[in-house]
Amino acid sequence: MPSAHKVLALNVCAFTVCFAAWTLNGVLVTFLTDNGLFPWGSVEIGWLLGIPVLTGSIFRLPAGMLTDKYGGKWIFGTLLLLCAIPMYFLSTATDFFSFALLSFGFGLAGTGFSIGIAYTSVWYPRQWQGTALGIFGMGNAGAAVTTLCAPALLGRLTAHGANLEGWRTLPKLYAAVLLAMGCLFLLLAENKKPEHSGEPLLQMLKPLKEIRVWRFGLYYFLVFGCFVGLAQWLVPYYVNVYSVSLVTAGLFASIFSLPSGVIRALGGWMSDHWGARRVMYWILGLSTACCLLLIFPRMDLFTPGKGVMAQRAGMVAEVSERRIVVEQREYIVTPKTATDEPNNDQTLVWPTTRSWQEPVVHVGDSVKKKQLLARGVTHIFFQANIWIATFLIFIVGIVWGIGKAAVYKHIPEYFPRQVGVVGGMVGVLGGLGGFVGPVIFGYLLQLTGLWTSMWMFLAGLSVVCLYWMHRVVKKMTTLPEAFERMPHVVSTQR
Repeated sequence: MPSAHKVLALNVCAFTVCFAAWTLNGVLVTFLTDNGLFPWGSVEIGWLLGIPVLTGSIFRLPAGMLTDKYGGKWIFGTLLLLCAIPMYFLSTATDFFSFALLSFGFGLAGTGFSIGIAYTSVWYPRQWQGTALGIFGMGNAGAAVTTLCAPALLGRLTAHGANLEGWRTLPKLYAAVLLAMGCLFLLLAENKKPEHSGEPLLQMLKPLKEIRVWRFGLYYFLVFGCFVGLAQWLVPYYVNVYSVSLVTAGLFASIFSLPSGVIRALGGWMSDHWGARRVMYWILGLSTACCLLLIFPRMDLFTPGKGVMAQRAGMVAEVSERRIVVEQREYIVTPKTATDEPNNDQTLVWPTTRSWQEPVVHVGDSVKKKQLLARGVTHIFFQANIWIATFLIFIVGIVWGIGKAAVYKHIPEYFPRQVGVVGGMVGVLGGLGGFVGPVIFGYLLQLTGLWTSMWMFLAGLSVVCLYWMHRVVKKMTTLPEAFERMPHVVSTQR
């Protein structure tokens, strides 16, 4: 067991470094565009955020299979050393193509997840695997390390904007950390392979025929893939929606990503104790509720309101901001007051509405019956307070962090002999969310002009996952013989 704990500690450290490198573009690309170093729009930004995630996703399956075949020590150590090379040369990028190509290279760091999952699982018995894999998943906090530290480092490296080309030192620092961690891993880790490591390739891939694998992949697409995409997208989101600095945006983004990584260990324990299926019900329900609440954008909307109309024809004798007189008949007008101006310093939870009326006639005008004398104006203001929004985003991060562990708790239960392959495939599908997410967010922003359009997508995806899971559980409840064929599932999936 001491050897297992040592390997787990090394896996967590290596995965944290990989995850920090994997999400670097979220901060770096935002810095480069905000300072005018590269003329990239929202779509280009979305692609640059997503490309490293794409690499880390599509190579997760072969990385998991290689780990099952050769052991995690050699695969994980080699990965860290290889990723240091394109990360270093990112400092030489001069255009979109070179930046994208090198991002594709260091994006291989994302495969560290499937390597670590397979490598960790062989060291622990089944009853401990939920907790062990949850602890390993704490490496997700690497995203928070980047959002917290990279903006401050960029400030120092560029002399707070005086020497903008100083940004090129940041990828070199990340490359040095990857190189050091790779050497440390190869020196200290002990190699171990699963018992079935000699199975033929087709036999290893056999579980991928089961729809259950793809369903787990969809869950992971939401709780992990969208977590990765959102952890990067939140930096430009806060900068544009709330006009905060890059450093402050990184701090707020870390409020989402840091707890989500750390709490994953708790998610593993909860899945061991209460059952992964029960935990997933709560995760998907809370994800849906919070994303729906975050859909509403900041609003400063003026729309026609209730006006004042002449009840009979006549000549306008008097016009003021409070009344209009037509042929000795008085009409009361509601004036605009100072309280009708919104106050951004207030903490407003709900949208506020103010209405007033503005005269549209003048003294001496001849009016007809039912002619408009004063037009109504309604002002709808929604502050979308940054602290309330951040609290909801924090909750989303927490529930997704628990959900990541709950999804992977299913895998050694249903596929105890193919954790590397199935875990790699689920990681591929989930990681694709990290690639697709920023791209979809960019296109939705361009199409709607609303930064909150991403929450619409995430709420819809949460609903789809919840519906599919509930439909499967309902079928299994009405067909108890399905449980009888899987006795090891009954004991844990309460």
